[in-house]
Amino acid sequence: QVQLVESGGGLVQAGGSLRLSCATSGRTLSRYYMGWFRQAPGKERDLVARITWSGGSTYYADSVKGRFTISRDNAKNTVYLQMNSLKPEDTAVYYCAASQAYYPVRVGEYNYWGQGTQVTVSS
Repeated sequence: QVQLVESGGGLVQAGGSLRLSCATSGRTLSRYYMGWFRQAPGKERDLVARITWSGGSTYYADSVKGRFTISRDNAKNTVYLQMNSLKPEDTAVYYCAASQAYYPVRVGEYNYWGQGTQVTVSS
């Protein structure tokens, strides 16, 4: 059984920063692609950032490029999302997910999900 547990969400003012963490357990996910998704009320769940198992390749949605950074520490079985220069439109529930697919983008391509952590950015 694979478990993903997100932490680090909260309330922050616009322009501030947060660092999300995703701790994994139950299986070594070093060969999995890891992604961060977000879902705002009434909207679809969208991929924000993705990282390969080696950490050598990353993907970012256009809306977060230059502001967010995804990283992973396979020794600690943890994935991070550093979020800087936060905007009110970044407000959403953020989910960590793991995929065995190559360069996965869609929700359906991810095998395991965390429970989500709320990020609220006030103006």
